[in-house]
Amino acid sequence: MPTLIIKNMVCPRCITSVEDVLQQLALPYSFVELGKIVLDNPISSSQKGQLDVSLRDRGFEMLEEGKSMLISQIKSILIEQIQHSNEPMSENYSSFIAEHLQHEYTYLSKLFSQVEGITIEKYITKLKIERVKELIFYNEKNLSEIADQLNYSSVAYLSSQFKKEIGMTPTEFKKQVEPHRKGLDEI
Repeated sequence: MPTLIIKNMVCPRCITSVEDVLQQLALPYSFVELGKIVLDNPISSSQKGQLDVSLRDRGFEMLEEGKSMLISQIKSILIEQIQHSNEPMSENYSSFIAEHLQHEYTYLSKLFSQVEGITIEKYITKLKIERVKELIFYNEKNLSEIADQLNYSSVAYLSSQFKKEIGMTPTEFKKQVEPHRKGLDEI
């Protein structure tokens, strides 16, 4: 089954939006997940062009095989794990990424740094901090529960990393009238 890699898919609404595009173009598909479409059958270059235009109209981008596709896949699996999973990871991120993408982590790490200008670890930190902001903003969990969910070794480490990234403690952030949060596609 043909697989297409889609850039900028960061949330469940993105999946719904891409599914809408596929239905409008009458392209049969098996499933859509963050960063990926699995089609039932190969599509013509004309259909691929239409799909590309429709996806771009909604802020997505179809990626060709290669390095940019790997970068997008790294981002997608990290976003899925950090933003949409409520379970703590049972393995480290380097093993998780390498296992999912069937590549050596050192290769993926170098590639990511060259293309994105930051390390995978820094990207993970930024994603985690945005998730912490979200959980604090909606008052869903206390800091101890947040630290556990996001695999921080302690609340103190979460707080120090938060302050280093944001310039204030989680408590100070919570007291803000309108805390600033970034969209995942801005990270």
